[in-house]
Amino acid sequence: MKEDLLGLRGLSREKLENILDTAKTMKIIVEQANKKTPHLQGKTVVTLFYENSTRTRMSFELASKYMGASAANITASGSSVQKGETLIDTAETINAMGTDILIMRHSMSGAPRVIAPLINASVINAGDGMNEHPTQALLDMLTMYEHIGSFENFNGLRVAIVGDVYHSRVVRSNIYGLKTMGASVAVAGPSTLMPLHIEDMGVEVYTDVDEAVKGADVVMGLRIQLERQASGLFPSVREYHKYFGIDERRLKLAKPNALLMHPGPVNRGVELSSAVIDGAQSVINEQVTSGVAVRMAVMYLLSRGGF
Repeated sequence: MKEDLLGLRGLSREKLENILDTAKTMKIIVEQANKKTPHLQGKTVVTLFYENSTRTRMSFELASKYMGASAANITASGSSVQKGETLIDTAETINAMGTDILIMRHSMSGAPRVIAPLINASVINAGDGMNEHPTQALLDMLTMYEHIGSFENFNGLRVAIVGDVYHSRVVRSNIYGLKTMGASVAVAGPSTLMPLHIEDMGVEVYTDVDEAVKGADVVMGLRIQLERQASGLFPSVREYHKYFGIDERRLKLAKPNALLMHPGPVNRGVELSSAVIDGAQSVINEQVTSGVAVRMAVMYLLSRGGF
């Protein structure tokens, strides 16, 4: 029976550890000169993206090619979706072509969950609406894991996530994954960008970023979705950075060796100052490398029956 990766909610610690350990091995492959392996030889991987993406789509494509899979990419703007084809019909067409793994990004929360039981291919959620983005949270956790040294060190780890919490699927997957691993999570941002009742997810909630960042082991910025600025969710990007942006002063409130993270793309001078982006504590580029490794691990494990 096939397995999918639709989200981190409900995924056990044992499975998370298996993915992260496998990804750690895959990262060795990513960082060596010869990246070709036969892990997915004879398998077909299709990316189906209804939303724009650079990092996620490219890292999935590279991950599949590094492991020897046949890879194809479909975007909504260049497919029969433009002719009126439904999501289910598109997925069934892809399935009929013998696809083994379908990687899907969609603006509708729950779209991958609708498709998964209808097709034979394993479905990987590459971001659905404002719901989840599981591989992003996994690559964040892999980056942390490599710095803290062991799974046991996740216990009691304090992670502060700052920014547009309301619209972020990244924060939801991180909360599910990090709490399962034993970490504590604080979220901070303007009250207009904070979901109602998010404290029910077991996180600390702040509108004062200084308080959220104090004593944190990891500080993660979230992208402010500037396309939503017309909604008046905050006065201006200058005001946002002043009260909610992470700069050198705020980063010093965290632990001395705290990691600075961001899922990208970063709006420089808005969520993070250039000084901290390019500073010694930033692991943003490491996250990108971790992304390829995590996606290699997820596809490899799914091709072998699951986590």
